[in-house]
Amino acid sequence: MPTKPNAVPSIEFSAPWSRQLTFITLLTSVILLGISTILWLKAPQNPPLMYQLSIWMCPGVLVLSALFAVRGYRVQGHNLWVLRPGWKTRIVLNGLTSARFEPDATKGSIRLFGNGGFFAFSGLFRNQRLGRYRAFATDMSHTVVIQLPARTLVVTPDKPEQFLETLSGLMETASR
Repeated sequence: MPTKPNAVPSIEFSAPWSRQLTFITLLTSVILLGISTILWLKAPQNPPLMYQLSIWMCPGVLVLSALFAVRGYRVQGHNLWVLRPGWKTRIVLNGLTSARFEPDATKGSIRLFGNGGFFAFSGLFRNQRLGRYRAFATDMSHTVVIQLPARTLVVTPDKPEQFLETLSGLMETASR
Protein backbone atom coordinates (compact mmCIF):
# COMPACT_ATOMS: atom_id res chain seq x y z
CA MET A 1 0.00 0.00 0.00
CA PRO A 2 1.51 3.40 -0.94
CA THR A 3 2.38 5.78 1.87
CA LYS A 4 0.35 8.96 2.15
CA PRO A 5 2.48 12.07 1.48
CA ASN A 6 1.74 13.55 4.94
CA ALA A 7 2.06 10.26 6.83
CA VAL A 8 4.53 10.22 9.71
CA PRO A 9 6.86 7.21 9.40
CA SER A 10 6.68 4.70 12.21
CA ILE A 11 8.84 1.85 13.43
CA GLU A 12 7.38 -1.06 15.42
CA PHE A 13 9.04 -3.33 17.94
CA SER A 14 7.60 -6.43 19.55
CA ALA A 15 7.58 -7.04 23.30
CA PRO A 16 9.04 -10.50 24.00
CA TRP A 17 7.87 -12.37 27.09
CA SER A 18 10.43 -13.51 29.65
CA ARG A 19 10.22 -16.93 31.28
CA GLN A 20 9.21 -15.20 34.50
CA LEU A 21 6.27 -13.40 32.84
CA THR A 22 5.20 -16.59 31.07
CA PHE A 23 5.34 -18.58 34.34
CA ILE A 24 3.42 -15.96 36.36
CA THR A 25 0.77 -15.60 33.64
CA LEU A 26 0.31 -19.37 33.23
CA LEU A 27 0.21 -20.03 36.97
CA THR A 28 -2.27 -17.23 37.63
CA SER A 29 -4.45 -18.33 34.69
CA VAL A 30 -4.53 -21.93 35.94
CA ILE A 31 -5.44 -20.78 39.46
CA LEU A 32 -8.23 -18.49 38.22
CA LEU A 33 -9.68 -21.10 35.87
CA GLY A 34 -9.27 -23.79 38.55
CA ILE A 35 -11.24 -21.75 41.09
CA SER A 36 -13.96 -21.15 38.54
CA THR A 37 -14.10 -24.82 37.54
CA ILE A 38 -14.29 -26.02 41.17
CA LEU A 39 -17.08 -23.55 41.92
CA TRP A 40 -18.96 -24.69 38.81
CA LEU A 41 -18.53 -28.40 39.65
CA LYS A 42 -19.59 -27.89 43.29
CA ALA A 43 -22.51 -25.58 42.48
CA PRO A 44 -25.80 -26.40 44.20
CA GLN A 45 -28.90 -27.20 42.12
CA ASN A 46 -30.15 -23.60 42.00
CA PRO A 47 -27.15 -21.48 43.00
CA PRO A 48 -27.79 -17.95 44.29
CA LEU A 49 -26.87 -15.03 42.05
CA MET A 50 -23.70 -14.23 44.03
CA TYR A 51 -22.49 -17.82 43.60
CA GLN A 52 -23.12 -17.64 39.86
CA LEU A 53 -21.25 -14.32 39.66
CA SER A 54 -18.29 -15.78 41.52
CA ILE A 55 -18.06 -18.60 38.95
CA TRP A 56 -17.70 -16.03 36.15
CA MET A 57 -15.57 -13.51 38.05
CA CYS A 58 -12.29 -15.42 37.63
CA PRO A 59 -12.54 -15.83 33.83
CA GLY A 60 -13.61 -12.17 33.71
CA VAL A 61 -10.46 -11.10 35.57
CA LEU A 62 -8.37 -13.21 33.17
CA VAL A 63 -9.94 -11.63 30.06
CA LEU A 64 -9.77 -8.11 31.47
CA SER A 65 -6.11 -8.56 32.43
CA ALA A 66 -5.28 -9.91 28.96
CA LEU A 67 -6.61 -6.67 27.45
CA PHE A 68 -3.81 -4.82 29.27
CA ALA A 69 -1.02 -7.06 27.94
CA VAL A 70 1.84 -5.29 26.19
CA ARG A 71 2.20 -6.62 22.62
CA GLY A 72 4.79 -4.16 21.37
CA TYR A 73 5.78 -0.56 20.79
CA ARG A 74 5.56 1.90 17.93
CA VAL A 75 7.67 5.03 17.61
CA GLN A 76 5.86 7.46 15.35
CA GLY A 77 6.89 11.09 15.18
CA HIS A 78 7.32 12.32 18.76
CA ASN A 79 5.02 9.62 20.13
CA LEU A 80 5.65 6.24 21.66
CA TRP A 81 2.64 3.97 21.32
CA VAL A 82 2.40 0.99 23.67
CA LEU A 83 0.51 -1.62 21.63
CA ARG A 84 -2.05 -3.70 23.46
CA PRO A 85 -4.69 -6.17 22.26
CA GLY A 86 -7.22 -3.99 20.46
CA TRP A 87 -5.96 -0.60 21.71
CA LYS A 88 -2.83 1.43 22.39
CA THR A 89 -1.44 3.86 24.95
CA ARG A 90 0.12 7.09 23.67
CA ILE A 91 3.16 8.62 25.35
CA VAL A 92 4.37 11.98 24.06
CA LEU A 93 8.17 12.05 23.87
CA ASN A 94 8.59 15.83 23.62
CA GLY A 95 11.59 16.93 25.66
CA LEU A 96 13.17 13.46 25.63
CA THR A 97 16.40 13.93 27.59
CA SER A 98 17.89 10.42 27.46
CA ALA A 99 17.23 6.82 26.60
CA ARG A 100 19.50 3.95 27.57
CA PHE A 101 19.58 0.17 27.47
CA GLU A 102 19.88 -0.91 31.11
CA PRO A 103 18.91 -4.57 31.73
CA ASP A 104 19.15 -4.38 35.55
CA ALA A 105 17.38 -1.03 35.91
CA THR A 106 14.28 -2.47 37.62
CA LYS A 107 16.09 -4.56 40.25
CA GLY A 108 14.89 -3.87 43.76
CA SER A 109 11.68 -2.21 42.56
CA ILE A 110 8.49 -2.06 44.54
CA ARG A 111 5.12 -1.78 42.86
CA LEU A 112 3.22 1.33 43.86
CA PHE A 113 0.22 0.65 41.63
CA GLY A 114 -0.13 -1.76 38.76
CA ASN A 115 0.43 -5.27 37.56
CA GLY A 116 3.41 -7.31 38.68
CA GLY A 117 3.44 -10.02 36.06
CA PHE A 118 0.00 -11.09 34.85
CA PHE A 119 0.37 -10.53 31.06
CA ALA A 120 2.83 -7.64 31.72
CA PHE A 121 4.78 -5.70 34.31
CA SER A 122 2.97 -2.40 34.03
CA GLY A 123 2.08 0.51 36.23
CA LEU A 124 3.92 2.70 38.70
CA PHE A 125 7.04 1.34 40.38
CA ARG A 126 9.90 2.72 42.46
CA ASN A 127 13.50 1.77 43.15
CA GLN A 128 16.70 3.50 44.31
CA ARG A 129 18.29 3.70 40.86
CA LEU A 130 15.36 5.17 38.88
CA GLY A 131 13.17 6.66 41.58
CA ARG A 132 9.52 6.56 40.59
CA TYR A 133 8.88 5.24 37.09
CA ARG A 134 6.12 3.92 34.87
CA ALA A 135 6.66 0.51 33.28
CA PHE A 136 5.24 -1.13 30.17
CA ALA A 137 7.45 -4.20 30.30
CA THR A 138 7.49 -7.89 29.42
CA ASP A 139 11.15 -8.99 29.62
CA MET A 140 13.53 -7.23 31.99
CA SER A 141 16.59 -8.35 30.03
CA HIS A 142 15.49 -5.89 27.29
CA THR A 143 14.94 -2.89 29.59
CA VAL A 144 15.18 0.55 28.02
CA VAL A 145 14.94 3.52 30.40
CA ILE A 146 13.45 6.67 28.85
CA GLN A 147 13.94 9.99 30.65
CA LEU A 148 11.42 12.74 29.98
CA PRO A 149 11.40 16.10 31.78
CA ALA A 150 8.63 15.11 34.20
CA ARG A 151 8.85 11.31 34.33
CA THR A 152 10.80 8.13 33.72
CA LEU A 153 9.51 5.24 31.59
CA VAL A 154 10.66 1.64 31.27
CA VAL A 155 9.89 -0.38 28.15
CA THR A 156 11.24 -3.70 26.88
CA PRO A 157 11.41 -3.79 23.06
CA ASP A 158 12.71 -6.91 21.30
CA LYS A 159 15.61 -4.96 19.75
CA PRO A 160 16.78 -2.44 22.38
CA GLU A 161 19.71 -1.12 20.33
CA GLN A 162 17.54 -0.43 17.27
CA PHE A 163 14.89 1.13 19.53
CA LEU A 164 17.57 3.46 20.97
CA GLU A 165 18.73 4.42 17.48
CA THR A 166 15.16 5.39 16.65
CA LEU A 167 14.88 7.50 19.82
CA SER A 168 18.29 9.13 19.26
CA GLY A 169 16.82 10.90 16.24
CA LEU A 170 14.21 12.46 18.53
CA MET A 171 16.89 13.60 20.99
CA GLU A 172 18.92 15.17 18.18
CA THR A 173 15.92 17.16 16.92
CA ALA A 174 15.11 18.27 20.48
CA SER A 175 18.66 19.59 21.04
CA ARG A 176 18.54 21.80 17.91
